[in-house]
Amino acid sequence: MSSTALVLFSGGQDSTTCLAWALDRFEQVETVGFDYGQRHRIELECRDSLRAQMRTLNPLWADRLGEDHTISLAALGKISDTALTSGMQIEMAESGLPNTFVPGRNLIFLTFAAALAYRRGLKHIVGGMCETDYSGYPDCRDDTIKALQVALNIGMEKRFVLDTPLMWIDKAETWQLAKDLGGRALVDIIVKDSHTCYLGERGALHQWGHGCGTCPACELRAKGYEKFVAQEV
Repeated sequence: MSSTALVLFSGGQDSTTCLAWALDRFEQVETVGFDYGQRHRIELECRDSLRAQMRTLNPLWADRLGEDHTISLAALGKISDTALTSGMQIEMAESGLPNTFVPGRNLIFLTFAAALAYRRGLKHIVGGMCETDYSGYPDCRDDTIKALQVALNIGMEKRFVLDTPLMWIDKAETWQLAKDLGGRALVDIIVKDSHTCYLGERGALHQWGHGCGTCPACELRAKGYEKFVAQEV
């Protein structure tokens, strides 16, 4: 069915916005999260609450939101030597990429998602990859996603569509997209109940949400929120 979708749903700002985007467009939407031993594993604990609250925002969304799935990818964490899968300090690596880059992560996520979508009969696979506001991760690039879509369709003899609604917008525009889709109520849900901080800190509730406030993920989210509020109409 072309009206079905599987959303890569981590429990963060981007994936929550992508879930709203999918619920606005497709008749049947399921979600999948991945447990790979991430340092900020607390994000997975946010998913149930976010899904429940999004059901209350729109009766149509409540009808469309289907099953949730969690896939263990512990092996990915074990073979990775990164700041997202260990307690090392976040910094730039010799490669020129931040050491928060987990090699192959999105390639693996999307491949497992496609295998699940194959079994569940879902056509669209929705992810929050973005080439505008990002840390230079090569597996977030549009070219990577397009190439993987071709490979998955050839390898599985399917016609999956990999949708990346955030690919060409910045964080402020991502906040605005959430508001356009679910009103200020969705923005408030994302602020209070989603998780982005790489260090896994919830702590105090800032204007833009919970987090340490100093890691790259928090800084990007905070700056985007500040710009969004300044432009909010």
